[in-house]
Amino acid sequence: MNNDVVWHNGEFKPRADAQIAVDDGGWLHGAGLFETMRAENGRVFGLDAHLHRLRSSAQELIRPIDLSELPSKEAFEELLTRNNMPVARVRITVSAGSMLENRPDDKPPMTVVATASPLGAPPAQAYTQGIQVIITEHRVSPSDPIAPHKTIAYLPRLIGLREAHRAKCMEALWFTTGRHLAEGSITNVFVVKDGGLKTPPLGTPVLPGITRAAVLDLARVEKIEATECPLSIDDLLDADEVFLTNVIMLIVPVVRVEKHDIADGRVGPIAPQLHDALKKMIRQECTD
Repeated sequence: MNNDVVWHNGEFKPRADAQIAVDDGGWLHGAGLFETMRAENGRVFGLDAHLHRLRSSAQELIRPIDLSELPSKEAFEELLTRNNMPVARVRITVSAGSMLENRPDDKPPMTVVATASPLGAPPAQAYTQGIQVIITEHRVSPSDPIAPHKTIAYLPRLIGLREAHRAKCMEALWFTTGRHLAEGSITNVFVVKDGGLKTPPLGTPVLPGITRAAVLDLARVEKIEATECPLSIDDLLDADEVFLTNVIMLIVPVVRVEKHDIADGRVGPIAPQLHDALKKMIRQECTD
């Protein structure tokens, strides 16, 4: 297994040969976007949804990007084959390209790179025993134009994640400046109360997570009431269950926030139920 081949601006290259210009907007200003995706059986799960989110953010923050500028489904599959990684973490990064060119069509070429690396999912006990999280002192501002987008200006989230790891926790939860629960540094967050599922609405703002959307769909299939609504610290701490979602971790139960146990401090029934349903959904999409 290796991860030596990347897709760079339409070509497969050795990783060492894929270089970025010194005047690229991603390097100079953090003007870029990325998607982290999950591959199983040599196929990327939720690829269309990931690329739609990427293009929507590009149109709002940088410039419209055509599908022809991005790797195709077949290109992602070839990337996985060339790296001998049927199960992988796949990332596509798009940066604004040269900031020095003045083009009459106002459409400078973007830098686009796709890579494959080991999946790096959490250990099995995270799902059976749950995890502990912290609440970071940093806050999300609803007026931040990049808050609901997956940009490469990711340092604040990495700082929050580093705080969690120093406290021997897996994740750091973020609240807004208005004291509403938002999301984790790298996850969306759900709470369960009286058998119903609640998660912060997209306008909080939170990232429109691909796994978040899948969980809301699966909740309806599993006949679990699901609501997008503002949540407070009391909603979090008084929950019967709390769990986090992203496409690599899938669904991880939270049993302790700081020093506060969630319910009885053990994994509840809803997170494992939805986790099993999500794994089934991924298997079906990646094998059909």
